Amino acid sequence: MSTQITTAFVEQYKSNVIQLAQQKGSRLRDTVRYESVTGKNHFFERIGSTAARKRTSRHSDTPRMDTPHSRRRVSLDDYDWADLVDQEDKVRLLITPQSEYAMAGANAMGRAMDDALISAATGNAYGGVSGGSTVVLPAGQKIAHGSAGLTVAKLLSAKEVLDSAEVDPDEPRFCILASSQVTDLLNTTEVKSSDFNTVKALAQGEINSYLGFKFIRSQRLGTDSNGNRQVLVYTSTGLGLAVGADIQTRISERDDKNYATQVFLSMSIGATRIEDEKVVEIACTE
Repeated sequence: MSTQITTAFVEQYKSNVIQLAQQKGSRLRDTVRYESVTGKNHFFERIGSTAARKRTSRHSDTPRMDTPHSRRRVSLDDYDWADLVDQEDKVRLLITPQSEYAMAGANAMGRAMDDALISAATGNAYGGVSGGSTVVLPAGQKIAHGSAGLTVAKLLSAKEVLDSAEVDPDEPRFCILASSQVTDLLNTTEVKSSDFNTVKALAQGEINSYLGFKFIRSQRLGTDSNGNRQVLVYTSTGLGLAVGADIQTRISERDDKNYATQVFLSMSIGATRIEDEKVVEIACTE
């Protein structure tokens, strides 16, 4: 049972429950490849490129080009969230708090989803027929911090990495950054210049898009072994989210808890880096 629920008693004269500052749900779910799956493990199948053969004579044999296949394995993890509301608490409250509890639980689930995607982007992926081969993000997909925060030069380098790998320019590209990196960009002369007016909502203090990247702020980004923030750049098919069971909510009485109302949420998800060439890590000093 939540031991903090007494702060919402009638004596506080509150007509609603105020949700404290927090990230509300997932910000990254809609930026990645999504697949609904069955089972504990799932494979994202990959098809590589081939080359055409020049015909050198008439009536020659039809060529057979072996299309390369590979795969990335993702393992699903189960997540739970629950809290209790006593009957006595309901009597003392001006409102019924179950819906607010459900909202708090859903927000927690969404943040867990983002954490899984961020970990998949920077951590190990698993390839091979059975998914037993460990694949680290190649050094060529990482932009060194250079004792600097997020700069236009680093964004250009990340764009060059994607373009050099012939990543489809029509595929949506995202840059996940923290508030410190937003400040870095807003203080950059080039970004503030009218020559760079493709930056959206700059007047409101928000970076929307620049150099083909859509910017999404997240304070959940990790740091590398040197303490530098790991800003992420990826395309919509660079990361994969496998969902065995989407967020489910149940509100019911618990007879084993003096008939307190339980708010319960669960989900089963996993994430992986599908294509290394479509993910770039930018180390930024804070």
